[in-house]
Amino acid sequence: MIRLNLSNRPEWLDLLPGLRVLVAPLTTALMVSARADPLIDNLSEASSQEDLALAMAKAVARRALLDWEGVGDDDGNLVPVSPAGIDALLEIWPVFEAFQAQYVARGLMLDQEKNASAPSPNGPSVGATAIARPARAPARTAP
Repeated sequence: MIRLNLSNRPEWLDLLPGLRVLVAPLTTALMVSARADPLIDNLSEASSQEDLALAMAKAVARRALLDWEGVGDDDGNLVPVSPAGIDALLEIWPVFEAFQAQYVARGLMLDQEKNASAPSPNGPSVGATAIARPARAPARTAP
C-alpha cells in the first residue's frame, strides 16, 4: 500500500545534533529535475555507484533544501544556504548518510512499495489448495 502524504509544506529534518535542514516535499518533479542536473550529466561512464549516489544526493539537496540551522564558517559565523554550501555540507559523511536515510530513502521506499503485492485474503486464490507434490529429499550419498 502506498501511504500518501498530501501535505505540500516543507519540514525540518534533524540530521545531526545541532544541525537541521528545512526541505521541500520530495516530489516527482523534484526528482526528475535532479536527474537532469548537469553534475550528473557530466559523470563519465566509468563513474562508480558511489560517485553517482553523491552526485544525485547533491542534486536533490540543491533543489530541496530551503534553509538550515547549525551551519557556520571557520569563524563560527552562520552561513546562508547556497548551492556551494549544500555541496560542501553533503561532503561530510554523517550528513550525507543522514540526508540519504531521512529524505532520499523516502522516495525509494515509495518506489519499493508500489512494486510489491500483498496476498489478498479475499481474492481469487482464497481457499485454494496446493496441488503440487512436495519436493523430494536429496538422494543419500554412500558412506
